[in-house]
Amino acid sequence: MTNVGCLIVKEFNRPDKELVNLFKELPVANIDDCMNRIGAVDPQIYPLNKTPLLGTAFTVKVPEGDNLMFHKAMDMAKPGDVIMIDAGGNINRAITGELMITYCQSRGIAGIVVDGSVRDAEAIEAMTIPVYAKGITPNGPYKNGPGEINTPITIGGKVVCPGDIIVGDQDGVVVIKPEDAKELAKQTKKILEKENIIMEEISKKGTYDRPWVEEKLNELGCEYK
Repeated sequence: MTNVGCLIVKEFNRPDKELVNLFKELPVANIDDCMNRIGAVDPQIYPLNKTPLLGTAFTVKVPEGDNLMFHKAMDMAKPGDVIMIDAGGNINRAITGELMITYCQSRGIAGIVVDGSVRDAEAIEAMTIPVYAKGITPNGPYKNGPGEINTPITIGGKVVCPGDIIVGDQDGVVVIKPEDAKELAKQTKKILEKENIIMEEISKKGTYDRPWVEEKLNELGCEYK
């Protein structure tokens, strides 16, 4: 008998660490540019500290305001995993806080992203494990279940599958399919190199050459007075 809505998948394919590390220190904004500017999760999910995020998605789906499956996930996740929690976007109850996040950090978890709320914001701000959430509330969670672990979920409007590559910084979070990773990292590095050249020109010459601006204005038939 299938127990729909209560499922724990023990194993999934994780991408090679070398593939994940292609995105180390690459700005999320540049990555998103190379994803046709639609790769980022909803900006309502924001960073609670300044630690960069990089790792492999370990997915959790919980009922609104309940964290039973997150308790299980903390023991199952491996170093380098980012625990991605689909809490349905509900912000009325915190799914996690300082105690559980400290435990995750001790186990080498690479980060936590919650489409929902957390608590103990001041403590989280001082932590070195990256945490992203949609809201903050002191209201604690229930622990009744059900839920799912390592099944496809939705975080901030983006489908996340176990094994996806997760990158985050102060601008937000992007979700990358492993099969897209090599080409995407290559394109992102090219954009970053180009922007660095532009920044150097601005610094040295005070110029920022953008001929496409006038071309676009001409296309629009813009009138000057």
